[in-house]
Amino acid sequence: MELKSTQHGYGQNAYHLVFVPKCRYNYFSYPGIKKLCRQAFCEVAEKYNFKIFALEIQPNHVHLFVDFPPNFAISKVVQLFKGISAYKILHKFPRIRRTFLRKNHFWSAGKFYRSVGNVTAETIQHYIEQSQGSWTFDEHQTKLNA
Repeated sequence: MELKSTQHGYGQNAYHLVFVPKCRYNYFSYPGIKKLCRQAFCEVAEKYNFKIFALEIQPNHVHLFVDFPPNFAISKVVQLFKGISAYKILHKFPRIRRTFLRKNHFWSAGKFYRSVGNVTAETIQHYIEQSQGSWTFDEHQTKLNA
């Protein structure tokens, strides 16, 4: 993963996401549903300029490792992936809606997300605490009047 330059910043915005269908049904053990879900995720990534590093679809959940522009909130990214894939799956396989689902929701309401980077949390903590030098407040410094 490389760092990206934006108009006013420089960094990376990579996340590990996990989505689970309602009631953890094994929908993705059916090759047609699994293939359609993969296609929908790839379409979302292409349309919104996301980069998928890894996509693994298990029988009852999906792991996604994705990088997206910093102007997207994590909740919006999750909404796009889950919403568009659910629409496509339920449109192509209407029996799922009639048989298993209440309120026409394919995905469970929750999500798992974790930011992913090239350095560990300990490295960042050490950098912040040690390598910037210590800063102390001088009590004799002139105070600003409001």
